[in-house]
Amino acid sequence: MGLSRILINRLAQLVQSSPPSPDRENAMKTKDQYIESFASELKDWSAQIDVMSAKTEKSAGMVKLKYVQELNAIRAKQHAAGEKMKELEDASVDAWDAAKATADKVWDDLRSGLATAVSKFK
Repeated sequence: MGLSRILINRLAQLVQSSPPSPDRENAMKTKDQYIESFASELKDWSAQIDVMSAKTEKSAGMVKLKYVQELNAIRAKQHAAGEKMKELEDASVDAWDAAKATADKVWDDLRSGLATAVSKFK
């Protein structure tokens, strides 16, 4: 089993082991803790996307085209999550609840998109 196969399998395990938490709102006591958690997950997922990108570079033909399309879709979601994180950081106390609600939706979209992409890279 090649190193890239091992990495992709491990990524699949990580993505599947981090389901969305229904108690996320209750678990996050402060804005800073919420943003810190958001940034940490984004960093981890960025590393996973980098591994998939490396695998794409080693591919050829239609497989490479499929991987590029998957990466483009997941990078768009990653970008949206990064923008949402900036919005959270800048949110006033009054706007925090609304910003947090939309951030959760963007986050869940990235999480599910990453899980789908990882499964296709196996």
